[in-house]
Amino acid sequence: MDKGFHSFGWYASKVSPHLPKKAFKPVPGRLLGGLAYLMITIAGMFAIGVYDLPFLANIAIAVVIGTSFASMGFLGHEILHGTVVKKVGLRNFLGAVFFFPLLTGPRLWRKWHNMTHHVHTQDEEKDPDAWLTKEQLDKKPALKIIYRLPFSVRAFFEFFSLSFTFTLHSVRMFFAYVKEFKPENRLAVWIQFLLPWVAWTGLVFFVGITNWVFMFLIPHLIANTIVMAYISTNHRLNPQVPVNDPLANTLSVTVPKWIDVLHFNFSYHTEHHLFPSMSSKYYPLVKGHIKDKWPGLYHEMPMSNALVALWKTPRVYYNGTELIDPRAELVYGSLGNGLDPQAIEPRSMDREDGIKQA
Repeated sequence: MDKGFHSFGWYASKVSPHLPKKAFKPVPGRLLGGLAYLMITIAGMFAIGVYDLPFLANIAIAVVIGTSFASMGFLGHEILHGTVVKKVGLRNFLGAVFFFPLLTGPRLWRKWHNMTHHVHTQDEEKDPDAWLTKEQLDKKPALKIIYRLPFSVRAFFEFFSLSFTFTLHSVRMFFAYVKEFKPENRLAVWIQFLLPWVAWTGLVFFVGITNWVFMFLIPHLIANTIVMAYISTNHRLNPQVPVNDPLANTLSVTVPKWIDVLHFNFSYHTEHHLFPSMSSKYYPLVKGHIKDKWPGLYHEMPMSNALVALWKTPRVYYNGTELIDPRAELVYGSLGNGLDPQAIEPRSMDREDGIKQA
């Protein structure tokens, strides 16, 4: 193990003795929140489909449905980590229900997220969610064309793409991993992938294109945006490190308490990487112990500040601990490696850097 870094298991072993035993048990009461979101979603869709509502009323309902879709996804994430119910069959069923609006199947999610992302977080080769490096970019001529665009233009389109990135990445992960499932399980993975697409697309034939836009398309784009606002800040300001150290490679954001309630404490992401099988209900306790033991290593900032920092920094890794704008040859620090979110100052890539990179 590299000096200065520790695995998530090492940190967890230091914190676990200070937590109550109930923190390590499932919390089925979280399903009450999911039931509320399901009822809100169904009621909203019913109102759009049955009543001839004004345009602004439909937009308002679509926004409520979209935020409900996002929260259902956050609960589905918890369920598939086994923190709500333990029985595998029930866990998969509930996970499928709550991920249905995001067009993602439970088996794929566990393979992609639980078994790969969590195990290889910020590994440039093995983490399916890791952003590309300059070496990888140099081998992709088509992408290099995109990175010739002005930085501000790229930042705009990166933020605009948040409205569909989760769905697009989910499709990409399906085709990346489907062949790795055992033959006897592959049919179930295909069904879980296709069923949401067929159901939501087929809905248009029953409610009409206009109602469908308000019932699903706009809410789906809103849900993608909310979910990706968190996912983008989880790791993309952090360095790539040789050890899966969640205090180095993960960021927790802060949001108003009522948003944490609505989003099932999804903002506590470092805590989640220490204890992925623990209900997020107890992450505030975990956070307190982390900050007591390793105050200089823990990364947190308001969500708004993290999003601004994402806008102002490029998404290409350089030498693991920095980010680079290939067009301007400007290098930015990462969290723990010179990045000050309040005063982001790049440096020029000098000749020595270029020699090392070559």
